Amino acid sequence: MSGRKNQSGHVQERLVELLVSFKVPTLARELVPRLKADGHGELLPSLLELFELEAEDRRGRRTDRLRRASRLPAGKTLATLDQARLPRSLCDKLRELLRGDFIERAVNVLCFGLPGTGKSHAACALGHALVEAGHPVLFIPTYQLVQELLCAKRALTLPRTLRKLDLYELIILDDLGYVAQSPEEAEVLFTLMAERYERKSMLISSNLVFSHWDRIFGNPMATAAAIDRLVHHSVILEFDVPSFRTQGVRRRTAPATTTTEAGDNYPSGPPATPEVEA
Repeated sequence: MSGRKNQSGHVQERLVELLVSFKVPTLARELVPRLKADGHGELLPSLLELFELEAEDRRGRRTDRLRRASRLPAGKTLATLDQARLPRSLCDKLRELLRGDFIERAVNVLCFGLPGTGKSHAACALGHALVEAGHPVLFIPTYQLVQELLCAKRALTLPRTLRKLDLYELIILDDLGYVAQSPEEAEVLFTLMAERYERKSMLISSNLVFSHWDRIFGNPMATAAAIDRLVHHSVILEFDVPSFRTQGVRRRTAPATTTTEAGDNYPSGPPATPEVEA
């Protein structure tokens, strides 16, 4: 008897929980007590099954909307990421980030490595997983976002554009540092970083270590201010591996007896490690 009561209580609680999530507070408050008062309590399990189907359908539609809005490349997922060529410590950090806790704490993720080491693919894979978990994510090349912000500034709509970007819990800025920024471009990029500081997360991939970021922001003071905001709450991911594109070419062209050294894609050793705790 107690087991049946517990099951009945669970059904009623779950029904109310679902109706609240559907934003129908009157139904959430009135449905269960009215059905029981009219002697129709046996209908509650069937109603719960229908509402669970509705909840699943809503989750699917929301995920589809988030996926379209994210601009994430469709093929760069965890399933296609070659984790075997990445260091175990890096894979462990990626798996930890998949839980999404860093978003709730407005932590930034900074990916460093030479071209072709998998930074963008890993960032996209993380973005896809977070979208599936219901988090709004935006993936965009840095140069493209900078131009959009610059156009908004010139049209006097920059505050409105920043508010729209605020809807994303995570912005993935790909390839920071590939294109030199003009002073005006550096200003809008810094404005975005300052706006999201300690409020929303950013994931940034770059082939430039911090000591070369003056190429991006133009002067030491702006560079230091940008880095300070990004690393205050951050996780550092170092892609200290050979370029998979270079390795692919060498495998196709080298004799069968030739082997590839782990660090020979670096002309003078791997890039310096940012002196920041992860």
